[in-house]
Amino acid sequence: MQAVGQFIFILPLNILRDRRGWMGASSEVGRGHDISKLSNTDLPCIPNLEWSRNSRLKDLVQQFQEHVDKFQEFWSILDDIDKSLWVIDLNKPSHAISSRQINIGNDCFIMLFINPNDPRSLPEYRFIGPLQSINSLTKIWQKNSKRWTKERPFLENLTFVLETQLPRPADVQMNDQQDECGICYAQCLPIDDELGTKLEIVTDYICDNSSCSKAFHSICLAEWLRSITTTRQSFNVLFGKCPYCSEPVAVKIDNAKK
Repeated sequence: MQAVGQFIFILPLNILRDRRGWMGASSEVGRGHDISKLSNTDLPCIPNLEWSRNSRLKDLVQQFQEHVDKFQEFWSILDDIDKSLWVIDLNKPSHAISSRQINIGNDCFIMLFINPNDPRSLPEYRFIGPLQSINSLTKIWQKNSKRWTKERPFLENLTFVLETQLPRPADVQMNDQQDECGICYAQCLPIDDELGTKLEIVTDYICDNSSCSKAFHSICLAEWLRSITTTRQSFNVLFGKCPYCSEPVAVKIDNAKK
């Protein structure tokens, strides 16, 4: 009987993949989750499909569609977590797995277990990290958990209960760090008010060395190059070496004065 159940579960997926025209535009469900692209690894639980001698294929597909529709909000919350928080996972997080291990800073992590059938509810949790920190976090969670509400977005609830702003994904932090100027360590450089308006310069020069790719404000890099005796100037261009990798750099003085 188990083998039959697995066959029935796989059948509509194969039909949908091979005959997408038969389904038409209605195969698009929720936030980009197309049932013609789903596999059994996307679902948190296998659907209990009913099949009899009088059943037709479209009845089977409709049952599967209804099963998929139940998890749209669950998948949306997982997408928000994976996109906005620092999720610890060696592989790409799966939509079939309802748990997420999240870095919350200070060498501490929280393992969340989200209910697929009621994803807005207060999740089960487990803290991982130094014992003293875990005890403190547990007290904070227990104190605030009663104020978790389904009307509030999941991530907002989580921030509220933990009483802290959670770290963003590691790759986002890395991109932010690369956007900082390697000389003044700021992302934006204020311009003098003599122009009459308050403006800011973002990093506009990146080292050509792919293993470095350090970002700079042209004005900061030009000032640094002027302080180095080996820097050469040809017309309005300064030639020198990157402060980080020592590879050749060239910056226009006109750009640096903007």
